Amino acid sequence: MQIQVNTDHNVQGGEGLAAYVTTDLEAELSRFAQWLTRVEVHISEDGAGPTGDKRCVIEARPAGMQPVAVTHHAGSVDDAYSGAAQKLGTVLDSKYARAHDHKGSDTIRHMPPADDPS
Repeated sequence: MQIQVNTDHNVQGGEGLAAYVTTDLEAELSRFAQWLTRVEVHISEDGAGPTGDKRCVIEARPAGMQPVAVTHHAGSVDDAYSGAAQKLGTVLDSKYARAHDHKGSDTIRHMPPADDPS
């Protein structure tokens, strides 16, 4: 899973912010790593002036399926990112985990074939 972090010129953080977001998303989305090929994070200032709202858009691209995107607005970059990451986890849980897990275990459709004892 490749993670790409983009910021606009109004957001401070640089390499430190990118490293934090990358490590946090790898941990947060590790259970979806088999489905996701790339995750793009866009952090920007939404509005004019020094007290502008911060916006974080996270787009997850599952292999062979349509991308999933979430957006969160907050007063700070950390809050905007945290809210978007939490939303993405919830969306991916409902979209992928439920499709492959049934009552806490694999569904019969996704179980490996049993070995033939003969």
